[in-house]
Amino acid sequence: MKKLILFLSLCVSVVMFAQKKITNQVVEASCGMCQFNQKSDKGCFLNVKIDQKIYEVVGTTINDHGNAHADDGFCNKVRKAKVTGVIKKNQFVASSFTLLPEKK
Repeated sequence: MKKLILFLSLCVSVVMFAQKKITNQVVEASCGMCQFNQKSDKGCFLNVKIDQKIYEVVGTTINDHGNAHADDGFCNKVRKAKVTGVIKKNQFVASSFTLLPEKK
């Protein structure tokens, strides 16, 4: 019985603290509120879409990549970005975030 409880405790802790690593993946990036329809009391905030799920970005901000409200800004367009980081506690913690040029 002790072994079963220990095993179940281990499984629960692994699931709770699991982090998904993302390496050099091209994702959609934009304002969560304006383009991804995320409700937020923070206003405009950088989000990425990874595997059809939206994550708030930590480690870079919406204004680090130009004027968010410009014609090509995150509040007006969904852009592509190449990212590296981890998904942790329902956020994407970016160690690298490179906005890709728009295709014309």
